[in-house]
Amino acid sequence: MTQNTLVDKTFRDNEGNIVVAQAPNLPLIIWIVTSLLTLVFPSGKINTLLDLVAYGSLFTWAWLELFQGVNYFRRALGFVVLVGLIGFKLQYFSIN
Repeated sequence: MTQNTLVDKTFRDNEGNIVVAQAPNLPLIIWIVTSLLTLVFPSGKINTLLDLVAYGSLFTWAWLELFQGVNYFRRALGFVVLVGLIGFKLQYFSIN
């Protein structure tokens, strides 16, 4: 039985296992595949579509981690990625 300390809440799931990384879920797999495909199609409409799908899937992954992550670390990871994604898009739009 695990204790309810801050360290336990930060790194352990509800079964007491330490969880820092997990197998990729569907949004993360889609992000990886579409990101790699943007290297194959570096410009044009296909690149734009792949970039949009990659952004949306990573946003979805971060959102899910933020609100359904198994521990505080995973939720914080989702928050950091979500803020980073929004920040990069805001920076992109302010430059263009």
